[in-house]
Amino acid sequence: PSYFGNMTQLQKLHLNNNSFHGKIPQSLGRCQYLLDLWIDTNRLSGTIPQEILQIPSLGYIDLSDNLLTGHFPEEVGKLELLVGLGASNNRLSGQIPQAIGGCLSMEFLYMQGNSFEGAIPDIRRLVSLKKVDLSNNKLSGHIPRYLANFPLLRNLNLSMNKFEGTLPTTGVFRNATAFSVFGNKNLCGGIIEMQLKPCILQASPRKRKPLSRRKKVASGIGIGIASLLLCIIVASLCWLMKRRKKNNASDSNQLDSTTLGMFHEKVSYKELHSATSGFSSTNLIGSGNFGDVFKGLLGLENNLVAVKVLNLLKHGATKSFMAECETFKSIRHRNLVRLITVCSSLDSKGNEFRALVYEFMPKGSLDMWLHPEDVERGDGHSRSLKHAEKLNIAIDVASALEYLHVHCHDPVVHCDVKPSNILLDDDLTAHVSDFGLVRLLYKFDRESFLNKFSSAGLRGTIGYAAPEYGMGGQPSIHGDVYSFGILLLEMFTGKKPTDEAFAGDYNLHSYTKSVLSGSTSSGGSNTIDEWLKLVLQLGIRCSEEYQRDRMQMAEAVRELFSIRSKFFSSEMTTAKQSPQNVLHSYPQELILNADMHTI
Repeated sequence: PSYFGNMTQLQKLHLNNNSFHGKIPQSLGRCQYLLDLWIDTNRLSGTIPQEILQIPSLGYIDLSDNLLTGHFPEEVGKLELLVGLGASNNRLSGQIPQAIGGCLSMEFLYMQGNSFEGAIPDIRRLVSLKKVDLSNNKLSGHIPRYLANFPLLRNLNLSMNKFEGTLPTTGVFRNATAFSVFGNKNLCGGIIEMQLKPCILQASPRKRKPLSRRKKVASGIGIGIASLLLCIIVASLCWLMKRRKKNNASDSNQLDSTTLGMFHEKVSYKELHSATSGFSSTNLIGSGNFGDVFKGLLGLENNLVAVKVLNLLKHGATKSFMAECETFKSIRHRNLVRLITVCSSLDSKGNEFRALVYEFMPKGSLDMWLHPEDVERGDGHSRSLKHAEKLNIAIDVASALEYLHVHCHDPVVHCDVKPSNILLDDDLTAHVSDFGLVRLLYKFDRESFLNKFSSAGLRGTIGYAAPEYGMGGQPSIHGDVYSFGILLLEMFTGKKPTDEAFAGDYNLHSYTKSVLSGSTSSGGSNTIDEWLKLVLQLGIRCSEEYQRDRMQMAEAVRELFSIRSKFFSSEMTTAKQSPQNVLHSYPQELILNADMHTI
C-alpha cells in the first residue's frame, strides 16, 4: 500500500512471502530511516522505482521472486551502506548497472534468474563480498580475474550464461564446491575438477632475423636519447615536487583566510614544541582518532593549554583539522570546550605540522570523577561528586547538545557522548569536547566519512552508541539523545553501560527500569527520592531503543532545570544544608539489593 510512505520513521518493512500484487509504491522513498526492505516472494510487477534506491540508510533490500520488469536503476550506487541486495527470479533486463560498484559495504549479491546481458560491471572495490549469484542470465565476456582476489568470497555462481575465455584457478576458483560455471560453453582452462576444455595457446611468433649493424647503431642512439629524456623528466619532476612542498609550507602557515582568519595570533611549531617540553610523554594527557593531546604552558604568561597534535599520516586528519577550524567560526557556547588558536606550519624536519590549542580543563574528565578506581595515574579525586554537582553537569551537557542540535546554522551531531568527552573546569562546569567531528567530515569528505563510519571507530563507543548505529544507520541528533540518556543513567546509578552484569537485552536501560519498578512496588526502605526518580525516568526516556520514542534534547533541558529548581534551589542558596545531607538515599545502596534479573 502507498500509505506506507507516510510512516517516515519506519526502519524495517518485512512483507515477504505473501500474495501482494501491483507496483512497488514510489512513496516508500519517503521512509528515509528504512534499514530493511523485504518484499520478496510476492506478485509485484512493473519497474523498480528509483525512489527506493535513494534511501541512504538502506542496509538490506530483497525484491526477489516477483514479476518486476525493465532495467535495474543506476541509483543503486547511492546505497553506500547496503550490505545485501536481492533481485533474483524476476524479468529484469539490460545490463547490471555499473554504479553497483559503489556499494562498498555489500556482502551479498543475488541477481540470478533474469535476462541481464553484457559484461559483469566493475565491482573490484566490493572486497567484502561473501556470496554472489549471477546465474541464469545472458551475461557475456570474460570472467573478471579480480574475483579471485576477494578474501571473503565463499560462494560464486556464474552458471548458465555466455561467458568465454580462461577460467581463473586461484582464490575462490581453487575450490570446485565454492563456485559454479556450468552452461558457459566457451570457457576453458580452470582447475581439473571443472573438466573444461584446455585453452588453445597462440602459436609462438617466428624468430626474427638478426639486426644489421646499421640498425644496431640506430637502436643504440635511440635508446641513449630516450634515456637522456627520461633523466630530464625525472629531474623536472623532483624540482616541481620540491617547489610544491615549499608552496604548501607557505600556504600551511596561512591556510584559507576564511578558515583560519578568526585566530588573530597563530602560534608556531617552535612555540608549541617549547610549551610541551618537546611533546614529552610526561605531558601526554590523551589520544584521539587523529592525534595526541599534550598539556603545555604557552605564552609570556605561561597559560596552561591543551595541544592537540594531528597525525597527518592518518587518512582524514588534515580534513578533520580544517573541519574543526571551520566549525569554531560559528559555534560559541559556555559548555563547549574553547579553541584558543591553531598552528599550521612545518616541524623541525620540514614535515607538515597541524595542531589545535584548546583551553585546559584542570578538573579532568567526568569519567575520572565517576570511576576514580579506573584512573591509573595518581591524579584521582579525593571526593565524590555531590548530587547537585552531578545535576549541574547533566544540565551543562544537555544545554551544549541542545545548542548543537537546534541553535547552530546547520545541526551538529556529536556521535560520541560519553564521560571521557565531558571535561570539567575549576568550578566543575562541564564542557563537551570532540564534538561534531563525524558530521563535519561528512561535509568535507563524504568518502572519508563513510569509510570511518563503516568501521567500529566512529560509530561511537560501545555501551553509549545508539542501537541504529550498530545496524548501519547514519548519525543523527536522535543518536546523541540516546547517548546522553545512557550518560545520565551512569551518573546517577554508578553503573557503567559496559558492566559485566549486562548481557543481551539486559542493559543499563532495562536495569534502571527494574530498579524503579521495584522501588514503586516495594516501598519502605527501598524508596527512591522523588528528584532521583525523575532524573532516572528522564534517562530512560532519552535512551529508548527506537528513535521515535526518545524525547528531544530541548525537552530534556527543560525538565532538568525544573528538577533543579524544585528540589535543589534552597540547598544551592544556603550553606546550612547540603544536597548530600538532605537527599539521603543513594541509588547504589538500592541497586545492591535489587534483583539483577527482574524487569
